[in-house]
Amino acid sequence: MASQIGTTIAKLNWNSIHQTLDDQGFIKLPPLLDSKQCQAIIDMYDIDSYYRSRIDMARYRFGEGEYKYFQAPLPPLIQELRKNFYPELAKAANRWLELLGKEAIYPDTLAEFLKQCHEKEQVRSTPLILKYETGGYNCLHQDLYGEVYFPFQVLFALNQRNQDYTGGESILVEQRPRAQSRGHVITLDQGEALIFPTNHRPIEGKLRFYRNTVRHGVSSLRSGIRYGLGIIFHDAK
Repeated sequence: MASQIGTTIAKLNWNSIHQTLDDQGFIKLPPLLDSKQCQAIIDMYDIDSYYRSRIDMARYRFGEGEYKYFQAPLPPLIQELRKNFYPELAKAANRWLELLGKEAIYPDTLAEFLKQCHEKEQVRSTPLILKYETGGYNCLHQDLYGEVYFPFQVLFALNQRNQDYTGGESILVEQRPRAQSRGHVITLDQGEALIFPTNHRPIEGKLRFYRNTVRHGVSSLRSGIRYGLGIIFHDAK
């Protein structure tokens, strides 16, 4: 299963994806994981050897639910997702920097980027699996774990909305300079993915591009259990 995901990602219409990322800052992708792959990841949830830590959201006032960080080396499928999404998203990340008048800094490969993280003592893996039960939610936040961060991340839905759960929509909120915030609500079916900004995105103004800060979260689950897979590209301190 892991060996095929690179081909699947490579066959995506990346020209269209790049254009949509520039235009709206995020994009929902068609199903990339089949039901067997999704279930295989869900089945990992209760096997402690896959994880380096578990976070109870309520304890830290992050929301209601929990998530677990995979430990390195990552399971093959998750490693392949992280490795194969990175090169095209690095192109977008560098383009966004240039639009903001900054130097392109993201290398071509995930291995090179992770070397930059490790040089700053960011050595803990960050891909994670999330679990919400009825009433669960995730407050608006950003996943920044140190000085080095990658400006995109990818979220996968692992089970089926309106069948396994209701509610639990993904939320993106843009904090616009000198204007009220703008919200986006995105629903994902099983196997679909959402690419969205980790920190901010460039917006074209009258004279130049400026930055909109973006935070993300999850709305309250009305029923059932929702599982998600988060692919974060930078490692953590």
